[in-house]
Amino acid sequence: MKLYALVLSLLLGAQAAFATGNPNAPIGGELKMNLGTAPTTLNALSSTDFNSSQVQSMILETLLNRNIDTREWEPALASEWKIAKDGKSFEFTLRPGVKWQDGKPLTIEDVKFSFDAIVEPTNKYKTANKKPYYENIKSAEIIAPNKIKFTVSKPYFDNFSVVATLTIVPMHLYKNPSKDQEKVLNKTLIGTGPYALQDFDRAKGITLKLNQEWWGRKDPTKKGIYNFEKISMKFIQETTIAIQRIEKGDIDYIDLGAEDYMKKTSGPKWGKEVIKVKTQHKGVRGYAFIGFNLTNPMFASKKTREAMVHLFNRREMIKKFLFDLSLPATGPLYQQSEYADPSVKPFEYDPKLALNLLKEDGWKIEAGDKFLSKMVGGKKVNLSFTIIEPDAEFVKYLTIFKEDAKQAGVDVNVKVVEWNSFIKLLDERKFEAVRLAWGGGDLDWDPKQIWHSESIANAGSNFIGYKNPKVDKLIDESRVLMDKKERIKKLREVYKVIADDVPYIFLFNGKYFYYAHNKRIGKEKEAYTYGIGTDYWWMTK
Repeated sequence: MKLYALVLSLLLGAQAAFATGNPNAPIGGELKMNLGTAPTTLNALSSTDFNSSQVQSMILETLLNRNIDTREWEPALASEWKIAKDGKSFEFTLRPGVKWQDGKPLTIEDVKFSFDAIVEPTNKYKTANKKPYYENIKSAEIIAPNKIKFTVSKPYFDNFSVVATLTIVPMHLYKNPSKDQEKVLNKTLIGTGPYALQDFDRAKGITLKLNQEWWGRKDPTKKGIYNFEKISMKFIQETTIAIQRIEKGDIDYIDLGAEDYMKKTSGPKWGKEVIKVKTQHKGVRGYAFIGFNLTNPMFASKKTREAMVHLFNRREMIKKFLFDLSLPATGPLYQQSEYADPSVKPFEYDPKLALNLLKEDGWKIEAGDKFLSKMVGGKKVNLSFTIIEPDAEFVKYLTIFKEDAKQAGVDVNVKVVEWNSFIKLLDERKFEAVRLAWGGGDLDWDPKQIWHSESIANAGSNFIGYKNPKVDKLIDESRVLMDKKERIKKLREVYKVIADDVPYIFLFNGKYFYYAHNKRIGKEKEAYTYGIGTDYWWMTK
């Protein structure tokens, strides 16, 4: 981020906001979109999956926002903010007159609680995945009925950003809930934002309705944003079915993959009633991976893990399924990021090299056996493992891997697991290998949440159990570097070391972003500088 040198020019709040979108966009209509799968929970403190965050972003708010075109900070629940000259504290003035959607007033105590709940040392609120970002904030102190001061305990390049984007939750609902109340928090959500939760049915979907009391309705800089009267989120996991639904007019907007865009979006309605878009922007990109459970002795050796990568024919999959619109991933971030080391090259498909690595690692086929095995801890262990997979449509990639691995004497199995059960297996570390994807995070990469050994405990995001003291040290050092060029240099080394350790099979990095929408949707452009910008769309009829 821009701390500290660059943000010190913004010492006092009421900073200029940047209007974005069409100020004349009509308000009304219903946007029907596909969320894919139901959120594991709507609990704003304990949720970890992307779908939960998508819903929460419509209902809950942060102290400040970033403009999607400029990335400049804009007021949100905080109307003013102040950064100390030494960069060691930040003050925020709460916007007056804001109410929670249950009618209770938003208070400065809500802001303090939202911070305290994350850093609470016993993990009472199950916030382990969020803790790494806030560990350098010493305290949150109420200094006036409408003002709060965050004090820094030690430098961290992203200190201001993590505080400014703190999601504010209602203390009266989240503090010390009973077990019955906790269950309610899993399926309800009360916020201050532009939309309110109307209904959540795990079998059907989520419905949001426009919050007529949202403070932004009176703010001229918010003209042209959040224009739909209602948003319906469907849980259609199979993209083919989602595409059929948008062709019928049952859905107005869906995300697409490269294969969907190239192969499944043709016909008389495409280009007329349904519009498909291939676009670029500077926002973050996710990446898919197969992660090895490193607590399993089978994957203790790097040679074995590297052999698995050499058995994964990514270039064939990119050609066959992705129409050469993706790149083979090289490491723990999308390679288009400035933090990715460009010198790191992808592992290539090489069954012969894979077999040599496995033999060097002690794996061999005994007489009468089909698969490789070796003695581990005095017991014969077969090189056989199961990949849990949350998306049935991705199985075709894993099937190619399974067949290629079989030729090398490796028994790979694939098990499709329903999303909520899938997340439970990750949290409990009950898997051998897992296929998943990370959403990309922030433009300024901080790998601690996923790759630091401290992120293993308490169902943290380092669910594969990756540990490397050198990586821990480099991450810790990078976090206190305010000079972005120096931080990039340090984090490129992190990228290189992790890639060399092969904790994942890093799969694909997409070249473009794809989506489709009904012709009823109005929009200014295909994408803004840092994102698609669906919040600025409107219904034309």
